Amino acid sequence: MQVQRDPANVAHVLAAAFPPRLAGDVRRVLAVMPESVTAPMTPFEVEVQGETVAIPSRLYNEEPGAECARALSETQQMVLHCLYSRHHDGRVRQRHLERIVASGEPWAVPFVVQSVGEHVLEIITSIAQGLPGLAEPGSAQRRLYGEFIARNPAFFARTERRVVSYWSCYHRREYGAFGTYPGGVLLEAMRAAAVEQVGTRLPRNTPPPRVG
Repeated sequence: MQVQRDPANVAHVLAAAFPPRLAGDVRRVLAVMPESVTAPMTPFEVEVQGETVAIPSRLYNEEPGAECARALSETQQMVLHCLYSRHHDGRVRQRHLERIVASGEPWAVPFVVQSVGEHVLEIITSIAQGLPGLAEPGSAQRRLYGEFIARNPAFFARTERRVVSYWSCYHRREYGAFGTYPGGVLLEAMRAAAVEQVGTRLPRNTPPPRVG
């Protein structure tokens, strides 16, 4: 489902994907983004450090020129990359996702976790490569993702179900066991990160993490 294609409404929808303190940065980013004839797809809501944000499922704007992007501040560039990680073109999504996956900003995390539920294996691989600390107990990345998942168990459960579905549909021939599938490996590390934060088990929506 798409939101109304009124420019003011679209701007409001995209601004809602970030904490209110970033409103000025988001406005600057929106000013350089080409308008789209197609409105963003209906957002999904998650909690980021006690604040609710609503991230569009898909974005249809063309990318701004490189010169426009370079004129943005570091934070504004990160906002731009987050938004375009939701682009309808998988190649565009991957290119921008690779710029945010290693970010330490809590508001970038849901864009990454949502992308774990993609069916494109290259995107899953890019996420794994950008999160080397996810499997390291006590690391900054593990704390960052563990806190987000602990705050958003229903969102994580939906992501788990999507990953299992795409694995079964597209990748089961190559990865016979879910535990060997890169998306399954990522989910298991994220689950462990959340357990490390809350100290209790999370309901499991994936096959057990065993090989074979």
